[in-house]
Formats: sequence, C-alpha cells, structure tokens
Amino acid sequence: MSEDWLGGDPFADADDPAAREREQRRREREERRRQREAKQGEEAATPTPSPPEVSPPPPPSPPRTSEQEFWDEDPVAEGPESAPPAPKSAQQPVFHAPAGGNGRPPGPGGRRHPLGALRRHPFRVFAALAALFLAWFLFALFQPFHGDGSGRVVVAVPKGASVSEVGDLLGEKGVIDSSTMFQLRVTIAGKRSELYPGRYTLAEGMSYGAAIDALSQPPVKRTTTVTVPEGYSRAQAAQLVEELGLKGDYTAETVRSPYLDPAKYGGKDAKDLEGFLFPDTFEMKPAAPVADLVQLQLQDFKRRIKGVDMGYARSKNLTTYDVLIIASLVEDEAGVPGQRKQVAAVVYNRLHEGMPLGIDATIRFATGNYTEPLTESELAVDSPYNTRLNAGLPPGPINSPGLDAIEAAAHPARSDYLFYVNQPGTCGKLAFSTTEAEFEADVARYNAAREAAGGNEPDTCGE
Repeated sequence: MSEDWLGGDPFADADDPAAREREQRRREREERRRQREAKQGEEAATPTPSPPEVSPPPPPSPPRTSEQEFWDEDPVAEGPESAPPAPKSAQQPVFHAPAGGNGRPPGPGGRRHPLGALRRHPFRVFAALAALFLAWFLFALFQPFHGDGSGRVVVAVPKGASVSEVGDLLGEKGVIDSSTMFQLRVTIAGKRSELYPGRYTLAEGMSYGAAIDALSQPPVKRTTTVTVPEGYSRAQAAQLVEELGLKGDYTAETVRSPYLDPAKYGGKDAKDLEGFLFPDTFEMKPAAPVADLVQLQLQDFKRRIKGVDMGYARSKNLTTYDVLIIASLVEDEAGVPGQRKQVAAVVYNRLHEGMPLGIDATIRFATGNYTEPLTESELAVDSPYNTRLNAGLPPGPINSPGLDAIEAAAHPARSDYLFYVNQPGTCGKLAFSTTEAEFEADVARYNAAREAAGGNEPDTCGE
C-alpha cells in the first residue's frame, strides 16, 4: 500500500476539491505533530534544569457583571470572544503574584484598585477603623491636652437638676464642648450624685474633668455667721446683732412675731419672746434683716421643744412656759453642766415649800447688771423679777436657755436640796445643802474666799 493510502482517506474522492483541502490540512497537522514529537525526544535526551512548576491557567470565568468589575482589584482586558486562542508556544508566561496577593497581575500600568485591600482583608480593615475610632473617642472624652478654659462664665445650677440637664446647661453656656461627653465622663467618674446645685463662676472651654471637679464641690457662699450663746437675754443678743451689722432693731423685732405665739405654750401673759429665741449658730446673708434671724430662732425653738417630754412638769401643774422660765434660771445658775438637774431640783423644792427662790440671776435681769457685783440697792430693787422679795417663779424667762437646760428643767434630779452657793476653788461648782445650817456654813466658806480675793469672785480652780 502506498503512504497516501495509509495516511489518507480511503473514501476520499480524488476529484473533489473540498476533499483535497481537508487532506492537505490533515497532512499539515501530522507534520506538526511529528516535529513536536521529534523536539520532545531531543529535549528528553539532553538533561536540563527543570523549570519552576507553573500553575495551570484558571478556567475561563463567566462574563463579569458591573458589580464584579467594581470589586475586582485588577481586571485583565479580554479580547473578542471570537478570537482563537494563541498557540501554546506563543502564550504569555503565567504571572506569579507575591505572597498575600490574589494570583493576578496588577492592572494596566501596575495600578491597584483602592478597595482591593478591603476585599482581601475586611476584618483587618474594620479592626483598624475601630481602633482609630476608639482612640479618637478616648481622646475626646478625657481631653488630655485640654486646659481649664478662659474667661468667666457664671452658671446657676438649679436644685434637683439631672446630670443631662447640667450638661445641657454647661453646653449652652460654652463651658464644655459636648453635653453627651460630659454625662459619660460624670458616669465614669462615679459622680452622678455628687454635683451640687448653686451659683458657680466657671470658664469657657473647660475640660470635662475640670468642670466636674468644680461642680462636685459645694459652692462658696458669702454668709455671715451669727451665734447666739446659751443664756443670752434679748438685750445681750441685740448688742451682738448690732455689732454684726444686721439690719433692723432686734429688741423691737422680738416683742411679737407671726411665727410663734407664746400663749400656745402657756405664756398668755408673756410681754415679749424672751425664752423662745433659741440659742444656736445661724448662717445669714451679709447685711440680712434682723427679722430673718428672729424667724430662724423661733423655728429652731419649735423644732427642738417637740422632742422634750413635759410629762413630769405637767404632773406638778407646770406649763411649757413655766419650764422655760426654770430652764432660764438653770442656764444662768449652774456653773457646770453636770449640776443642771440639781439646780432644777432646788427650784422645784422651793416652789413646793412656798419659799422665795432667792436667785440673783433674776435681779441681774431686772437691773441689766450682768458683769459687776450686785449692790445692796440692786438686791432690793422693786421688781417682779426680784426673787429675793417675791415667792414663786418670775413673770417670764430671763434668757434663751439651751436644750440641755430645758431637759433639766423638765426632768429635775430627785433630791431634797433647798440651797446652793458657789464652792470656792472648784471651777464654778456649787455646794448644795438641805438645811439652812449647812447652807450658812457653805456661805461662810464662800465669803472667806471672796475676802481673800480682795472682794472679787473666788473663781480660781483648785483641787
């Protein structure tokens, strides 16, 4: 058989042009195949270094949509679909992307799509953005380089204002940058319940921390402190008030007041408010009217007297007003706090016996002599407050007794004492006695000590 028969088409028509053309193309393919096999045999006979393993090209992808083209980092331009694939020897070498890439060569001109990193590592990108936001948030919240502000901004924080209301107020005044940040800062600092109401002088553009520190301190109040000591009479308190510069006449303001009626306490014949003006320390506005002080004293008395049990005094037919009178005597006579109840017992016992009280403090009240020794004429003064000449209680209290003296007058000691006199060298203690003879002996010791002191009160303290 001929070679043409072996390699040809036995059914081909020699006179058919199409058949001849097909046969020609078949022979050309066979020739190229033989050339490739011969070349491969030569390469196999000659050992050469193995080329790096090349990954096969990826299978053709379906046509990309516009969305895919947008997210594609480096799309490669594709030719017309009708173009035949290039011969294998003419194909471009496969591009090996660096580590971490997507296995594709960069786009035209080496450019990469700006959103390619987000597509490859979305969690890393979002973590970085979150870290940046957190850093900004902490910086804005704690303001490490923020100052204490400048200028003067007066802010009045009302009572009962919430933290959000305070933040809004500070924001409106320009004291802080953000009300929300201020509220968060207060919460973190644990001071939501420690912001005080009041009038503050702050600055514009303060840091949150500085504003919180200012508002968590009670505002400085300009006040005048008025202290009325226990045992001060109206006349003594009037002189004190005048020295402090309060406006008004204390003596006139303490005759009557709409805030207290003495008759409700048994003082229907009271000529003034003596005894009801409770001694205490009061905070007043500078140059406040005296009437404000009187009101505070009367309100203080009404609050304190409610806690005193008057049961024992009522059992002796004494009113609250009577107890106030006795308390004023005890306040002036008792030299030491521990003897108040004994002094009250002497008053109760002498009232029971119908004896004059003989208390010099009432004579001092009648004469206005509170510091000098009483003269014979003063001791004999014609006054209902002269308890040497008149039996029973004086017409009213002689000063403003404190709560301890009122308690002692309501609950005296259970004793038979009828007398007392100063005991020399004991820092104001009294010597109590039940008989007149004991009393006279105590008086003799007192007079001897007074003579030794040059006629002055023997008030030195000894053993």
